[in-house]
Formats: sequence, structure tokens, C-alpha cells
Amino acid sequence: MKKQILNTLAVVALIAVTVSCKGDKTNETDATEAKEVATVVDAMKFTVDTSASTIDWVGSKPTENHTGTINIESGVVKVAGDKITGTFLIDMTSITVTDLEGKGKASLEGHLKGQAEGKEDHFFNVAKYPTAAFEVTGVIEKEGKKMMQGNLTIRDQKKNIEFPVTYSVDGANMTLTSEPFTIDRTNWGVNYGSKSIFDNLGDKFISDDIQLTVKLQATKA
Repeated sequence: MKKQILNTLAVVALIAVTVSCKGDKTNETDATEAKEVATVVDAMKFTVDTSASTIDWVGSKPTENHTGTINIESGVVKVAGDKITGTFLIDMTSITVTDLEGKGKASLEGHLKGQAEGKEDHFFNVAKYPTAAFEVTGVIEKEGKKMMQGNLTIRDQKKNIEFPVTYSVDGANMTLTSEPFTIDRTNWGVNYGSKSIFDNLGDKFISDDIQLTVKLQATKA
């Protein structure tokens, strides 16, 4: 009887964790077909300060979450009032894990980058796809928030997404920060460990969802 109770509790705990993982889709995005890039007339041009800008990420599976950062390689932003355009390159070779140390950190970073033999294409395969890209296609108002729309390219697959941002211009400086938002990695062909792609994974699956937060600083060109 005691063993049966423990087994029941284990199942309940697993269900609770799985539901929690599914329920934490902050600002979930819909990946749609790529759109035409926006244009802005008479705009101020800003160059991204790559040393002060970053993308934070959170990935999860039933037993744990992992956190990390990705560097922005380069970028240009053009601002004219409430209109923004911009293009950004993201350095996928800079993927870093921040919640682990030592061998665990090195192992997960290598797996994400595809540096382990036989696992090159599990996630981002940075040797083949060293950069990702984001190009702004527009900024709209929705439910009192500014929503940035843009084409996100990962592994040579381009999809349009939107997410809430705040931004400000102070003289020669511009800052832009997104709220945390969620993308479904399988929309870009990153399918390893996906329960929605592969059967019989049990509790060994990895969530399709990756939470991202963009923190951007730029100076007038």
C-alpha cells in the first residue's frame, strides 16, 4: 500500500510539473509567414551597442529549467516617432548557459551548439548556422502595449512573430527592452526531444517552448 501511494504521488507530481511547463507560456508568439520589412522616412539611425545588449533565454523539461544568454552580433535601428525599423544579427556561437558550472555547463552548451559528435543537428548546429537574424516589420498597439513585429530567422528558416516592447530615445541613446516572450522552437525545425514531434518520449521530452527577453542599447550613428 505504501509503495502504491508513493507511485501515485510521483504521477501526480509529474502531471503537475508538466502542466506547469505548459502553462508558463509568457506572451506566447504565433509564428506566421515572413512579412515585408517596414520602411521609415526621415528616421534617426542608431547602432546597437553589442557589449551592452543581450538576449536572455529559458528552456525547460519536466524536471528542471535552464537559463542562458545569446549575444547580439550587430544591429541598426531607425526611429521616427512611433515608427521603428531595424535589422539585427544574433551570434549563435555565443550561446551560454548561466545556471550550471563546470562539466555540466560545458556539456549543455556543446549540445545546444551541436559540437558533440553525432549531435550536430539536435539543436542549433552553429557550425552550419552561426548566425540568426531579426528584421523589424512593424510596431503596432495591442491591448495598451507596443507590439514589435518582425521576421526571426533561425537555421535558415524565417518566421514572423510579435512580442511586447518598451523603448525610449534620450538624445544620442536609445534603449529597447522586450517583455519575456515565448517561441515554439519546432517552428524553426529545432525538433530534438520534442513531444509534439516524436512519440514514446515519456517524461524524457524537452519543452518546445523557449522564453526570450531582448535587452538592447544603441547610440546615434
